[in-house]
Order: sequence, then C-alpha cells, then structure tokens
Amino acid sequence: MKRVPIAGPSITAKEIAYVQDAVANAWYDGAGAPVVRFEEAFATYLGRRHAVSLPSCTSGLHLALRALGIGPGDEVIVPDLTWIASSAPIAYVGATPVFADVDPDSLCATPESVRACLTPRTKAVIVVDLYGAMPDMAAIEAVTREAGVALIEDAAEAIGSSLDGRPAGTYGAFSAFSFHGSKTMTTGEGGMLVCDDHTLADRVDQLRDHGRRPGDRAFNNAEVAFKYKMSSLQAALGLAQLERIDELVALKRRLHGWYEDRLGDRSELRIYASPNPGVVWWMVTAQVDPEIGLDKDELQDRLAAVGIDTRPLFRPLSSLPAYADEPQAALARQRNDVAYRLSPYGLNLPSALSLSEGDVDRVCQELVSILAA
Repeated sequence: MKRVPIAGPSITAKEIAYVQDAVANAWYDGAGAPVVRFEEAFATYLGRRHAVSLPSCTSGLHLALRALGIGPGDEVIVPDLTWIASSAPIAYVGATPVFADVDPDSLCATPESVRACLTPRTKAVIVVDLYGAMPDMAAIEAVTREAGVALIEDAAEAIGSSLDGRPAGTYGAFSAFSFHGSKTMTTGEGGMLVCDDHTLADRVDQLRDHGRRPGDRAFNNAEVAFKYKMSSLQAALGLAQLERIDELVALKRRLHGWYEDRLGDRSELRIYASPNPGVVWWMVTAQVDPEIGLDKDELQDRLAAVGIDTRPLFRPLSSLPAYADEPQAALARQRNDVAYRLSPYGLNLPSALSLSEGDVDRVCQELVSILAA
C-alpha cells in the first residue's frame, strides 16, 4: 500500500546543483559565501534590513528574547494553541509564558486574548502565524504599542503568506522562520531571524557566535553565549528553494484548493480557509463535527490503517505535562475555551509538496468514508 505522506519538500535539479557547488567550493576563500548570499536574498525577499540564518526557528525566538533583554521575572504572552517551540524559548531565558486563547477561524491569537493576558510584568508578545494563517496584526500591534511591550512574530509556518499586501515575517521587532524538512521551503533543518533594527541585529550576531562581537577575529569573547549558525550546505539548499518560492507557494495554494473543492461543502467537517486571500496554508487543517463521535486520535488511527498519514491539531500548551505545574497553565485551562474546544477534533491532512491530485482524491474518499461509517 502506497502511503500518503503528511509533509515533505519539493527538490529539483537546482537544489542538488547548488548543494553540490557548496560541497565543492564553500571552503577556504569561499567559506561561508552561501550563507551570506542566502541571508541577503532572504532579507531582500521580505524587505527587511537584516536576516540572520540559524539552525532552527526555535533558536531564533531564543535569540530574539535575549536580544530584547527579557529574563527572570518577566512574562511573555504566547498563543495556547501552537507547538511548544513557540513557548520553550521563554523558559530558556528564565521568563514565564502566559497562554492566550485563539480565534476559532484563524487559530491565531486575537487582540482581545492578548489584552486579557497583559500584566505589569509583560515584556513581550509572541504571535504565531499558525499553519500559515495570520492574526489581526494591525490590532495586535496597537495593543503591544499601547502596553509598551515588544512584539515578536513566529512566522515558522507562514513563508509566502501576507496580510493586506504585507508579507508574513515583516511584523514586530523580530520575525522568525523555520526551514524544517516539512516546511514550504526547507534547508533540511534551519531557520532565519529577521529584523530592521541595526543594534538588535548586531546583538543577535554576537549572541549566535559564542559572544564574539561582529567582525572579531581574535576569539576575544565578550560574553558566554551560543553556537547558533547555519552551514553553507544548508544555505545553498535554502537559496535554491528561495529562488523557487513563487512556485512552492503556488503548489501549496493548489493543494489547498483541491481539498476545498472536495470537502469544502461537507457538513460533517470543516476545512479551514480564510477570508484573507494572502494566506498560504502550510498544512491543510480539518475540524470534525464533534457530533460524529470521532476524536482526532481515533480518526488518525483509522486513516493510518489505510495508508494515510496525518497530524493532530496541536494540544493546548497549557494542557501539556511540560507545563503541568505552572500556575499560568492552570489559569489558561480555565480561560481558553476556544483552544480547548477545537483541539480534540482538529487534524492536519496530508500536505506534502509531492502530492498529486489523485493522492488528494484518495485522502478525501477515505476520510468521507470513515466519517460516514
């Protein structure tokens, strides 16, 4: 039985050629050249002044918090419905995560949920462009500006998305991207942190290179910091992917359209779409009517039995064992009705860039059959 994968990249001769060139030439006088080219091209693509390549989006969020001076005693607001990589860096700097509820349509934090979590200890808000959707950024910017707190955009899943013509990754003091192998564009593993402030960019450069000031050649470390860098081979792959970004985004749009055409008018489930035409859904996400009597775990098992791989909609962070003893998690479990209502019945459907229309037909037929049983 051919399995239908949940996620995966589109790799062509261009990517292979760029990586082969880096293997052959990114040494000696050419050492690091692909990294510089990738960073410059990515900054140009977004229209931001600085782009810093990293081993992951998680490391980008960590550096953003450190560069902003956030630490013990501070609070950082983060959506409750997201992967733990969005919140873990808050603990890395010794701060406290505060979990905000989400919008039932975008699955992202709302201005109201962010405002409800503000306290005198709040120093930053991390918004997440979940699955490629984007929150009401203008309103959230207004909330953070009024409160005098920093805004960080976790755009890990949102390359290619935009809101009112403004690309994902252009909001806040920092925006961070993931290039994991499952993402729309990939470097295998990897990430990028972007910003416009020169001082913050220099601070990130120092923090990611073991505390060496930018340009230092004497190993004269100014502080104990981190080793957060991307290799030339990864950067070469990323550059090739970036040069194909319009094609990759078009593939994601076409994939989502196939699912909408086949499942969009079903009463027993909902395929998440958006009134924002700029959204590029990284993962096609379905919400099953609770009246069917199937939670996401059982539905995943049944689809897996017929060769179809899926992912569960994230569980609320405040429900995870990792946060079981956190007072803020206990508050969130009582407050965040939307996240707790949606999570048990949400599922990511196969969204790999390699999928054919026939693959999507098969997924939809099996899903409808299971729900009708």
